[in-house]
Amino acid sequence: MHPFHPLFGQQLPCVGERANSQGKRLLLQTEDATVWSVPPQWTDLMSPDPEVVMGNGRSLLRVADLMELAALVERLSRTR
Repeated sequence: MHPFHPLFGQQLPCVGERANSQGKRLLLQTEDATVWSVPPQWTDLMSPDPEVVMGNGRSLLRVADLMELAALVERLSRTR
């Protein structure tokens, strides 16, 4: 799971897939039966991004990841 996701570090079963305007999503189920929709690149079900591998541990995130995180923080801060 992506380091910024609240489920980071947990192993969850994939119970399905879907696609939306943001692309492919995996449906992961927690022990309480909640289903979370996450991008596949945020899981270990996909190979690591070559951009991250080429960084050789110097950066955990790509620019696109940081921009997505900034957009999420902005959306969440507007709901408070």
